Amino acid sequence: MFVSPPDSLPPQAAIDATRAWLEKAVIGLNLCPFAKAVHVKGQIRYVVSQAHDPDALLEDLAEALRSLAQSDPEQVDTLLLIHPWTLADFHAYNDFLDEADAAVEALGLAGEIQVASFHPDYQFADTEPDDIENYSNRSPYPTLHLLREASVDRAVEAFPEAERIYEQNIETLRALGHEGWKKLGL
Repeated sequence: MFVSPPDSLPPQAAIDATRAWLEKAVIGLNLCPFAKAVHVKGQIRYVVSQAHDPDALLEDLAEALRSLAQSDPEQVDTLLLIHPWTLADFHAYNDFLDEADAAVEALGLAGEIQVASFHPDYQFADTEPDDIENYSNRSPYPTLHLLREASVDRAVEAFPEAERIYEQNIETLRALGHEGWKKLGL
């Protein structure tokens, strides 16, 4: 079970851990076939929220949404809002996702930006906490991934059978197993 780190955690350490997870798991295991291109091009912005409660995180999320919307997509295609000190409990985090979607709507960004979710204790519906398939969405720290819908649409067009990604991830993770995941050093 994830426990928020001490306040002394340097933001760069959270970014470094998240980048390592992205490189080793998300890209390394090809859990998201779209991630490699934006990573290689340096188009991912990493932001660490200092929030210690959901209200402060919601303010940081609104700022991150505005920042991404105003950024040149060639410079910043996607944004990872890492929030180590709030929503350590997965169920509280999962409930917060409705507020995140409402913030997208309130800022007039529905249809432009969507929020994907990652958490150290991520659990899909109808799974057990330790089921390996949950690891496809297990990041080092709670993280809100802000994606441009236009980029998602282009990626889906370019990737045949995009609807199979989830199933392929389950197959990949089951073949890897918990021991294989531990060997990734995440």
